[in-house]
Amino acid sequence: MTALYVHLPWCIRKCPYCDFNSHPLKAELPVEDYVDALVKDLLAQLEEGEVDTVSSVFFGGGTPSLFPAEAFTRILESLSGTLAPDAEVTMEANPGTTEHGELTGYRRAGINRLSFGAQSFDDERLADLGRIHDSQAILRSWALARSAGFDNLNLDLMYGLPNQNRDGALADLAAAIALEPEHISWYQLTLEPKTEFARRPPPLPGDIMLEAMELAGYRMLAAAGYQRYEVSAFSRSERRSRHNLQYWTFGDYLGVGAGAHGKRRLRDGTSLRTRKASQPRLYLSDPTATVSEPIPEASLPGEFMLNVLRLVGGVPLDRFEATTGLTLSALEPARSEQIDADLLEDDRLAATPRGYPLLDGLIQAYL
Repeated sequence: MTALYVHLPWCIRKCPYCDFNSHPLKAELPVEDYVDALVKDLLAQLEEGEVDTVSSVFFGGGTPSLFPAEAFTRILESLSGTLAPDAEVTMEANPGTTEHGELTGYRRAGINRLSFGAQSFDDERLADLGRIHDSQAILRSWALARSAGFDNLNLDLMYGLPNQNRDGALADLAAAIALEPEHISWYQLTLEPKTEFARRPPPLPGDIMLEAMELAGYRMLAAAGYQRYEVSAFSRSERRSRHNLQYWTFGDYLGVGAGAHGKRRLRDGTSLRTRKASQPRLYLSDPTATVSEPIPEASLPGEFMLNVLRLVGGVPLDRFEATTGLTLSALEPARSEQIDADLLEDDRLAATPRGYPLLDGLIQAYL
């Protein structure tokens, strides 16, 4: 099974905290040219013959919901014969860029999961984050998505925002839970290099306040029936993100679009990282151009553990050999030392309850 990530890099305005490959829209969106390029890119990768079935698709950005439904129909139709019948097909959507007609069209196009970038329900915090929507736009878009037939929705929410206190973070979380999403991604705002926030840091909560937010938030989510299965991912009714689980279990994925990355283990046992030109102009000029780099065998244990230890339950022991071609001895001596210290489970590649809060240190031992 292989996942597919499709990058649509344009947005209306670049948020000051965003370090993704996104570009403010300064002219008319080149819908037809870009979709042509995506399809050409995708078909070229499929024709290499290393992919049997695509189990999930994720349209990320940028703001994919700037593109019309017909664009997604074309892309998904190009997967005919390869896309699994029960594939999870997710599109990121910003509350400020969705309409009822479009949401219905996206559903007809084959998208069966939406991920809304709400980030906060506090209008002052949204303004601090440079978002183009307000809290009412979130509620309207959410209601329209449900009326369009979407029964698998994720809501992205951040905490540790500029000028935010514990009560504000929990009020945001309560507002999110009230919408009854199937999945919540709740993560801390961090200042990433080369962003506007990194150049001009806003006033952020301190470590003690952040810890209070986290502990109270985890309790609130658990009480509402949301199971934490990854560092910042919580789901109800077994609606875990199948696409993200492909990353976190060190599975294979294709990357299509400007700046998209991929990772594959070829049939000959070689593990490759791939990437596309990040500038839309360069990508459009040659969408099949790909930089491919073998992953050194010495790096595989660290890359594997960097992903799988994020999962609360980790993965079975045999997942390591299945995805890297290496034996468990490649994880020694760090694995044995962590098992002896009750930081790592001995029958799975998973942190213990004692080790999970110390995740950064556990992972560092393998890098």
